[in-house]
Amino acid sequence: MNITGKKMQQNTIYKTIRQYSKGPLSKEDMYKLQEIAKDYGYVKNYVYQRYGGVGSLGKLFPGYTVQNEMTQSGLRTQLGLPSVYFYCAVFEALGDIKTQWTKIKSGIFAAINAHESFSIQEKHYLRFVVKVNGCFDNILNGKKMLIPENMLDAYSRIWDEDGGSDICAEKLNKYVCRQVRKRLHRLHTENTYGFAITQRAYRYGWQGKEHGIFISTKENRKRVFVPLTDENEYKKQLYIQLKTEEGAIQIAVPIEQRIRRHKEYRNEIGISLGIEHMATVDNGNIYGECFGRFHYEMVEYLRASNQTYRREGSNNPGRKKYEQHKEKLDARMETYVNQELNRLIAEERPKIIYLPKLPSGGVQGYNKKINYSVTVWKRGFVRDRIKQKCLENSIELVEILGKDISKECSKCGAQGNYQGERFLCNDCGYKEDKKVNAAKNAKKRGIICQKAKGERVSALI
Repeated sequence: MNITGKKMQQNTIYKTIRQYSKGPLSKEDMYKLQEIAKDYGYVKNYVYQRYGGVGSLGKLFPGYTVQNEMTQSGLRTQLGLPSVYFYCAVFEALGDIKTQWTKIKSGIFAAINAHESFSIQEKHYLRFVVKVNGCFDNILNGKKMLIPENMLDAYSRIWDEDGGSDICAEKLNKYVCRQVRKRLHRLHTENTYGFAITQRAYRYGWQGKEHGIFISTKENRKRVFVPLTDENEYKKQLYIQLKTEEGAIQIAVPIEQRIRRHKEYRNEIGISLGIEHMATVDNGNIYGECFGRFHYEMVEYLRASNQTYRREGSNNPGRKKYEQHKEKLDARMETYVNQELNRLIAEERPKIIYLPKLPSGGVQGYNKKINYSVTVWKRGFVRDRIKQKCLENSIELVEILGKDISKECSKCGAQGNYQGERFLCNDCGYKEDKKVNAAKNAKKRGIICQKAKGERVSALI
C-alpha cells in the first residue's frame, strides 16, 4: 500500500524573553505582590492535594469540572484573591498534575516493554488499558472497566486473537496498580516568589516620565506601578518573578518567533562540546575559545565563596553579594554562548548538525577539583541553546550515541589513545586533535544513523 501525505511545516516557535524592573520597589508595593504570590502557591497546593490522586483522574480532562468545583469551594473568597490570579493558579496546577500522569503512563509502557515474562497478548492488553482513560481510571479505582464504544472492536480483537483466552485480566490490572503506586507522588510547591498574570490583571503605561507596568493587587481597583528598563509592551499571559531581597521583579514573556529558513544552508557538520573550547566542528573550526576561561573563573569563584561561607558559619553576613556576582558571571557566560553559536551557524551554514549525547554529571575516579569543575560545566545550557538555535533556523539536530566517541579513530574505526590534546590511532597511525576526531566521529555516526532511518522508512512505504 502506498502512503502519501504532505508533512506540515512548523513556521513559528515560542521563546521566552524577560523584562526587568527599574530601581527597587517600595516595601509596601513589594508586600502587595508577595501577598499574591503566597496565595497563588496556596491555591496550587490545594489543587495538588485535592486532585492529584487516582480518584480525580476522571476530572482532569478537559478540566472544567475542577474549575467549577474550585469556584464552589469558596477558597477564592476566603483568600480574597482576584479571579485572574486564582484561575491561573488552578490551571497551572492542573497542568502539572496532567504532566505527572503523562510521565507515569510513559514509565508503565517502558516497564511493560521490558517485562520478559509477559506474552505478546498480555502486553497488548496492558497497553490498551493504560492508554484508554475509561479503562485506566476505573482499574485504579477498583471499578468495572468502561470501554468507549469506538474502542470496543479493538478490545474484542485482543480476546479473539490466539492466546487471548489465557489472559488473566485481574492479575494484569493489579500490575498496573502497582506500577502507578511506584510512580505517583503528591505534588507540592514551596514557591512563593512568583505568579502568572493574564491581560486582565495588568496594563502597560506611563506614570510621569517613567514607563512601566500596572499590576492588579488584592485591593479592589488598586494597582502597583512598576517602572521597567525598556518600553516594550506585550499582550500575553506573563509570569512575574519576585526578587524580594533586591526589591525588584522580573517578567517572563512568551513570544512567538517566525522560523528562519535558509536555502543556502546545505552542510552537514559534526560537533564536539568541551570545557576548554565550547564547540569544535569536524572541519577543525573552533567556536567559544574563551569558554574555558569563563568557566574556570566561575569554578574558582564558587569554590572560594563556598569555603568562606562554611568557615564563617553563623557569623556570615549573608550571601547577597555572592548571588549578585554569580548572576553576573552566569549572564556573561550565557551571552557569550549565544554569540558564539550565532557565529557558528552563520559561518558553517549547516543543514544538519550531529551532536553526541552528553554524559551525565558526577565523574568518579578523579580528584575533587576535576569533579567540581565538571559539575559546574554548563553543558545543559549549551545543549539547550543549540537546540533552540536549530529550531529558530530550521536546522535538523541529530543526537547520536556518544559512547567512546573520542577514543575511536575517525579514519579506520579502531580504538586509540591520547597524547596530551592529540588523538593517536595505534592501528593506522592517524593523528588529530582529540576534539576534531570526536566531531568527525559524530558526523560519521550521524550519517550512518540517518541512512538506516531512511531505509526503515522506505521499507514501511
